[in-house]
Amino acid sequence: MSDLSAMRTPYHGKGKVLLEEHLPSGDAMQVFKHWFEEVKGNPSVIEPNAMCLATVNKEGFPSCRMVLCKGYSPDGFKFFTHYTSRKGQDLEANDNAAATFYWAAISRSVRIEGKVEKLPMREAEEYFRQRPHSSQIGALLSDQSKPVAGREALVRIEKELSGKYGTVVPKPEKWGGYVLKPTTIEFWQGQTDRIHDRIQFIKSSSQQQQPDNKILFQGENGWMYQRLAP
Repeated sequence: MSDLSAMRTPYHGKGKVLLEEHLPSGDAMQVFKHWFEEVKGNPSVIEPNAMCLATVNKEGFPSCRMVLCKGYSPDGFKFFTHYTSRKGQDLEANDNAAATFYWAAISRSVRIEGKVEKLPMREAEEYFRQRPHSSQIGALLSDQSKPVAGREALVRIEKELSGKYGTVVPKPEKWGGYVLKPTTIEFWQGQTDRIHDRIQFIKSSSQQQQPDNKILFQGENGWMYQRLAP
């Protein structure tokens, strides 16, 4: 077995810590917006909107994968996929999900937990029309998460569909959008001494609180927050 125990990356030093008074807002979504706008302008970060989405199937087995967040608002975080994919089937059976953004270049991450709802089909249609033609064809040809004989089979179907559809590609019936509506959002900033900064926001209507049921700070717009031990 490979020994990876010596692998260690430095993060922030004691001169750059995340304190409660450094938060730009008492609203978790406003804090996320502030962080995201900062990282979006960092050329060292590739696909800042990439997030690891975790779901659980009806048997209780978890799975996770990288998806692209295609929008965020006070309502939550949007993404699009096939309803028949593994994540789509998981969400059909269990609407609880979690997502993590990790931005290694600035030693920060954001963890989100909540429930997922389908977006209205008109939103899926609007976003589908914004995608490049090749991406539209890719969605149309894919029976996502199902076995295929080989890549050549996908390439053959791609050529057929590209020849059939010009500028207008029909959105697959089983392709749509979801929104992860957060009940908790945690902001993490790494520290080289491993005394990492963790500030967790909790919706006041959520039961996902610490065992001692203590919330240290009242936030804004229905949010409360507290510092967690690293």
